Amino acid sequence: MPEKKICIIGGGNMGEALAGGIISSGLAQASDITVHDIRTERLAYFRDTYQVSVSENIEDTVKNSAIVILAVKPQNMETVLQDIADTVTDRLVISIAAGITLGYIEGHLGGGTRAIRVMPNTPALIGEGAAALAGGKNATDSDMTMARRIFDSVGITVVVKEELIDAVTGLSGSGPAYGFIIIDALARAGVSQGLEAETALRLAAQTMLGAAKLCLKGDKTPSELTDMVTSPGGTTIEGIKALTAGRIGDTLAAAVEAATRRSKELGQK
Repeated sequence: MPEKKICIIGGGNMGEALAGGIISSGLAQASDITVHDIRTERLAYFRDTYQVSVSENIEDTVKNSAIVILAVKPQNMETVLQDIADTVTDRLVISIAAGITLGYIEGHLGGGTRAIRVMPNTPALIGEGAAALAGGKNATDSDMTMARRIFDSVGITVVVKEELIDAVTGLSGSGPAYGFIIIDALARAGVSQGLEAETALRLAAQTMLGAAKLCLKGDKTPSELTDMVTSPGGTTIEGIKALTAGRIGDTLAAAVEAATRRSKELGQK
């Protein structure tokens, strides 16, 4: 991204994932990235670990950047928007704060703001994230392309309408936790059948990873892949019968629905 200096407001886990991903992917050099945080120890960490520029002055940070990534907690967003309102003109603003709408951002920064809202998830920390992007009324195609390149550096991206961001939150935003619960349950079940705990966990986690990659990289649907594993009268069909009896599909659907509903509630506050 020539001549596209980036600032990351917020030095938490997701801010770090983005800084690391942008640099490792070659999307931008460390010298083109500035991180702002109110915690001096985090700034020192970013400077020493990633060799990026750091700043305690948020106005100067924004003024010297073309792309502003807001990676702060939702409860801190109003203060941050007030702090940057006078210096953010003509810059692309990307927010990853859950529940903070494009209208809220545009209302604080001005109606002409080029804003993009993103819902990432925590696997971005290891470059395996899933992020959904929704563009504001002034965001250009070039802006969306730029934002996708940033988040593709830490996983995959999709573009959705903003009204679907809550559903994304319920599915992929909260989804890693559902996966962790499933992996833990499988590992515990393996232990109950005689496996060592570490062995069971490694097998469970790798099995879920492999299944996910087959879904993403193959040309078959999950149902077709299930049929490939299942043979009449075999072991897998017995396991599937138990899952069906336990209504695992309904349970996961309820989890996504509940998390989506909560995301909508947070956005109304």
